[in-house]
Amino acid sequence: RPPVDIFEDSTGITVQADMPGVSKDRLDIHVDNDTLSIEGRSEIPMPEGMEALHADVRSTRYQRSFTLSNQIDLDKIEAAVKHGVLRLRLPNAGPAKARKIAVKAA
Repeated sequence: RPPVDIFEDSTGITVQADMPGVSKDRLDIHVDNDTLSIEGRSEIPMPEGMEALHADVRSTRYQRSFTLSNQIDLDKIEAAVKHGVLRLRLPNAGPAKARKIAVKAA
């Protein structure tokens, strides 16, 4: 489980997950119903023709899930990774707009 910081402001939620060694091509972020899942794998690149005899750092798999409120605009979620920190921006869907409902004769 990667350590995560979660911040909320008036426009939405920001999630920052520490995932050292994980590049964008080894990240999988998806939303299924009301669950946001983050998965990533860090790997230690070995120079061609070399083999590790000893390594203090190992390949690590990160996984974390969150339950989302229905106030998040799922179509506008943004993700970026920089220096081992994944940053997700989950914008609010906005307040429900008032509307007039037409009544039909039955």
